[in-house]
Amino acid sequence: MRWSDLFDDLEAQLAAQEAAERQGEVVEHTRASLGRVRLSERLLADTGATVRLALRGGATVQGVIDDLAQDWLLVREGEADRAREVFVVLASVLTVQGLSGRSDTGRRNRVQRSLDLRHALRALSRDRALVRVHDVDGGGSVGTIDRVGADHLDLSTHPDDLPRRTRDVHSVVTIPYTALACVVRN
Repeated sequence: MRWSDLFDDLEAQLAAQEAAERQGEVVEHTRASLGRVRLSERLLADTGATVRLALRGGATVQGVIDDLAQDWLLVREGEADRAREVFVVLASVLTVQGLSGRSDTGRRNRVQRSLDLRHALRALSRDRALVRVHDVDGGGSVGTIDRVGADHLDLSTHPDDLPRRTRDVHSVVTIPYTALACVVRN
């Protein structure tokens, strides 16, 4: 009987060791999978959720994620009747609060679509929208985007209570995309 008990005990120890090794492999596989998740995939999974973003230059944006692409996201701040759109450059995001922890890798094509930063800025320029541009050093300018180049934009600064007219333009500011934190459509 003693040999039988010894073999049973060794068999139980071996089974426990194999189970622990399998559990360790599962944990390591999970860590490796999480290590491949991009921020854009987490933001995509939380489209429609409210988040708070801290940006380079000290700006903060709090609102609902409306849309995103590879290098930008659109956040709607405020109530529906008084909402304003904030176009955030992903490279300027320092922290995000409010993400669920989920990720959406199945719709990666939507995030990697060809609507890059220039396309979104051209839409604002085409609309002749009054915008407030925040840069990564904390500065800002108000005006209308006149030109959208390959790596910069030209903003005609003018009073925010007047439409863009040549006589009301104070100056034209050229801003490289690398300096953009966010663009707020008023």
